[in-house]
Amino acid sequence: MVTETTTQSTQSIGEYLRANIREYGLLVALVVIMVFFQVLTGGVLFRPVNLTNLILQNSFIVIMALGMLLIIVAGHIDLSVGSIVAFTGGLSAIMLVKWGIHFSIVVPLCLVLGGLVGAAQGYWVAYQKIPAFIVTLAGMLVFRGLTYLILENRPIGPFPKDFQSLSTGFVPDFLSFINPMPETITNLFSLVVVVVLVVLAVYYGLKNRAENDRHGTENEPFAFFAAQMGIIAVVAIFLGYQLSTYKGFPNVLVVMGLLIALYTFVTTRSTIGRRIYAMGGNEKAAKLSGINTERLTFYTFVNMGVLAALAGMIIAARLNSATPKAGVGFELDVIAACFIGGASASGGVGKITGAVIGAFIMGVMNNGMSIMGLGIDYQQLVKGLVLLAAVFFDVYNKNKG
Repeated sequence: MVTETTTQSTQSIGEYLRANIREYGLLVALVVIMVFFQVLTGGVLFRPVNLTNLILQNSFIVIMALGMLLIIVAGHIDLSVGSIVAFTGGLSAIMLVKWGIHFSIVVPLCLVLGGLVGAAQGYWVAYQKIPAFIVTLAGMLVFRGLTYLILENRPIGPFPKDFQSLSTGFVPDFLSFINPMPETITNLFSLVVVVVLVVLAVYYGLKNRAENDRHGTENEPFAFFAAQMGIIAVVAIFLGYQLSTYKGFPNVLVVMGLLIALYTFVTTRSTIGRRIYAMGGNEKAAKLSGINTERLTFYTFVNMGVLAALAGMIIAARLNSATPKAGVGFELDVIAACFIGGASASGGVGKITGAVIGAFIMGVMNNGMSIMGLGIDYQQLVKGLVLLAAVFFDVYNKNKG
């Protein structure tokens, strides 16, 4: 009887692994890549300063990947995001430096302008049925040209300190008065927040399992749940401790975390998220079921424009200068992050967590290879091969299924 139960448990775990091989494979790949470069760089990768740089260098890719994922899930593509990054960064520089407008006005204004840029492209894709590839390719050229015009082919800067803090600032240590080890931990607040988040993740994970049991919904095997929570807890607390020994949470990490939580909710719990997936899976069927596919497509491009504008300001704030060549090639990194994270080129498939992990896989590889002194030629070669392998893996799984 015991043997039979063990066999059934083993089979269910095997089935669960096969059904979720992409998700767990991504996590394993990220961990392996991080350990690999930690060894090859002689321990530099996990140093607090480098971890902070890793977050600052990849925050804008993660932020844009959230919007790009929705566009890819909807069955489209956006090649203009790099140019929109440069264009909105340039506009923010002109308003801040030349016109002297306060950053509290400039930031929301640039977000609105980014949304208008996305709307201009979304109109042609959604309502005039011009392929997104063509529209956004034209947008890539147009907005890059406009960036050169408004910046007069030269960088503009420096920016006010308040604006720079968007990218280079850190969350203050609100618990410094109870810090037991100020000589080691320079920002206790960040470590406490990480521990609280880990506890909440475990609590809500157990709560969801209990609710699934009550409603008769299948749960993942408890062994996997426990292992997953254990790994997340160890990794999160380790990274939180490392950051707490430097300056704590960068402001941009907080922005990125809030956006990830928001878009995870939108894609998994909201009506508009479910409709985007339905449209990407079968647009004709979605339209017949009453979904306004044109308006939905339009919204995804508006959303992408807003996130690209935010990324443009973050990059400008980090460099303390807006340059005409900012964002060159970013669209490829953003698209690659989504595909590496499990998004399907045919639409209808993809997860926010996958896109985020894909972005950090690209980021860790870039960072690790840079520390090792590898040239940009080798970095591009490796990134291209990783992208090709990810897409092949996706197609192979579909054909096998």
